[in-house]
Amino acid sequence: MFVKSLELWNYRNYEKLHIEFDPGTNILYGDNAQGKTNILESIYVCATSKSHRGSKDKEIIHFHDEESHIKLFVDKKGVDIRIDMHLKKNKTKGIAIGGVPIKKASELFGNIHVVFFSPEDLNIIKNGPSERRRFIDMELCQLDPVYTASLVGYNKVVNQRNKLLKELSFRPEYEDTLPVWDMQMVKYGTELIGRRREFIRELNDMIKEIHRKITGGREELSLSYEPDTEPEDFGKVLEDSREKDMRNKVSSRGPHRDDILFLVNGIDIRRYGSQGQQRSAALSLKLSEIEMIRRVSGDPPILLLDDVLSELDSRRQNHLLESIRDIQTIITCTGLDDFVNSHFSIDQIFRVVNGRVIKETS
Repeated sequence: MFVKSLELWNYRNYEKLHIEFDPGTNILYGDNAQGKTNILESIYVCATSKSHRGSKDKEIIHFHDEESHIKLFVDKKGVDIRIDMHLKKNKTKGIAIGGVPIKKASELFGNIHVVFFSPEDLNIIKNGPSERRRFIDMELCQLDPVYTASLVGYNKVVNQRNKLLKELSFRPEYEDTLPVWDMQMVKYGTELIGRRREFIRELNDMIKEIHRKITGGREELSLSYEPDTEPEDFGKVLEDSREKDMRNKVSSRGPHRDDILFLVNGIDIRRYGSQGQQRSAALSLKLSEIEMIRRVSGDPPILLLDDVLSELDSRRQNHLLESIRDIQTIITCTGLDDFVNSHFSIDQIFRVVNGRVIKETS
């Protein structure tokens, strides 16, 4: 799988852009704040319907405009896929696959597989559990449409339950409807817990060997899924926390509180690991994500590297570059020295200057 071309209109600092990529390694280089990351972001939006930054559609649209358009062409096992994205400031985005509009953004998942790796991902181990849950959700949504449906259903139920909890202070008679929402939370939540546990088990089979290579055999990394509640206990847990939830007006228990434990040689590196250990584990996690997609889909993903090399030491840089030689990679950086020094093969170079992309010879 690889991106063939990308077209942008009124997208962040790009009024109009057309860029054609090589199936191999593509470098976007230039000073900071010139628009390099915006190109990666637009590809990620076409794969997931969301910005990796968490930006809202109105924040993505060019400042003086009301709408923005993205058109992405991808080769997937020899078949061309076209994704059109129509972003609007005050309306729901429009999405079309192969010229055919889709009704739900969740239908987009699985058409294109991407892995986004940014400096922020290096902090996924030491940051809060919400980022680790997001990693699980984004990975599984790309690979498993059943999981996507369960996650959408669960999030809707939690939002409705939270809305009800807020209304109870002036509509106490609505309390009788809480068990109905609890049943729906248990239904969808049980499905999420089971699939997440299976996913972490599958990921463990890959990440141990990858991490062993990164650390020269000095460390063994294992992941442990930490559900907020076990499936068989979920109904009772919701019932027991009902008074607390009514008092705080928020759903306090469920898969939206899950986490992942990272153990290096048996030690919890979220709390006791060095920065180097945490970064190695984050790198192993991303490389495992690539391998997982390759195994499940039978096709390597598109890798988007956003100025990550500058955050890694030479040993981790070399391991990352060696691991991605056979997949399309689009890399942003401020200079080309890291690639020259490591003798890394570059297929296409683009210089980005203030919203303009200039193709150079590689």
